[in-house]
Amino acid sequence: MNRGQRRTMPSFCGTLSLACLAFATFARAQVLTAAQLSAVKSNLMQGAKQSWELGTETEALTEFDSPHYSVVKGAVPPPPGPGPASLDEVFAIAKNIVSNLTISPSDPNAPQPLDLPPGMAAGDSASLGFAVLLADWTGRGKVDGLDYGAAATAQVDWTLTDVPRTPDGAISHRIEQVQLWADSVYMVPPTLAYYGAMNNNRSLLEEAHNQIRLYRQYLRDPSAGGLWKHILLGEASQDDEGHWSTGNAWAAAGMIRVMATIQHSKFSREMTSEVQDLISWVSEIHDGVYPHLNSDGLFNNYADNSSTFHDAAGTAMLASTVYRLSLLAGVHTHIPLAEFSRKSISAPLNSAVSSHASPTSTGAAAPVQSLLHFDNEMWLTPVPNPDNWSVLGEHSPESQAFVIEMYAAWRDWVAAGSPGAHGI
Repeated sequence: MNRGQRRTMPSFCGTLSLACLAFATFARAQVLTAAQLSAVKSNLMQGAKQSWELGTETEALTEFDSPHYSVVKGAVPPPPGPGPASLDEVFAIAKNIVSNLTISPSDPNAPQPLDLPPGMAAGDSASLGFAVLLADWTGRGKVDGLDYGAAATAQVDWTLTDVPRTPDGAISHRIEQVQLWADSVYMVPPTLAYYGAMNNNRSLLEEAHNQIRLYRQYLRDPSAGGLWKHILLGEASQDDEGHWSTGNAWAAAGMIRVMATIQHSKFSREMTSEVQDLISWVSEIHDGVYPHLNSDGLFNNYADNSSTFHDAAGTAMLASTVYRLSLLAGVHTHIPLAEFSRKSISAPLNSAVSSHASPTSTGAAAPVQSLLHFDNEMWLTPVPNPDNWSVLGEHSPESQAFVIEMYAAWRDWVAAGSPGAHGI
């Protein structure tokens, strides 16, 4: 289906079926309440511990609570002066990260990551760059006595100079070996782009685009309709050539953030070709993945592998990128399917759509009503295990962030008049 072609029903509704009847049922609005979203955010804030979880949390909370300071909606740089109280959690994360850095007395400006967990994931530390740069811009250093700007510079320098690369220049997601993960597109290029925009450095914006280009060159699988493989290179035992739904969501969301950063920066008129590339590359992922959407509105954990479990996490993040692409680029092709997924994820327990989730019984009552794809404490389900993505997980902080990003994007889309509600 060409971009812009009218599409009012999912691809599986070509003939009358139970799936079509389920879709019709979901024509009625299914929206999480403020209390439910608050519980989702609370789980995210309490559960996020790893660097990539914290980095994803800071972007999600900013998009939802302080959209004019986010890269997807606000100006870059953001408004001057101290940020609003709604950014307090974001600033608390930045403060904790920077205050725990070990600075070399002999070379305080030496490149170093903001955090390097035991797993040696070089890309994950870069995900913290957004919060640290925002703390610097809003003057938090004067309050906290910390040099956020120097910490962000050290992270960017370390990423560019100390992390290994492929022969053609793709920055590894790992530090101990050259290995490319689709996840890294959400972690590294957005921080390079944001640093470049905040410091009037066009070359870093161009490098963010270049890193995405290189990753796409390696991970995009033309034989699978443009879906991205998850992990390539490095030790063969760690490769994952499957088309992980959340990996494709990470990649699309990273491209959206870089695209928005360029569009909202002073370099927007000079970098129209880079923006067009990113629009095309996000659309490729959408075109590749949405034909695999299941009749319950969710993707399989591996999008084109029906033997894997259904995954609400990657589904939510992919929906967020559809809304953002509609708002940022006027591409509405997959809006009806994103709406179907959002309503499915938000459905009450007695929904007509079949469930692949089993709400847990912990004694805590869910806000307002029980939901099909959240347990009684408002943890999204079913989701991959964050530490072992091929198996079903339980409590996933990154998945909570994906829900917040989906709802932030949907809210902004609705406020803009729901453009392309029928896929045109």
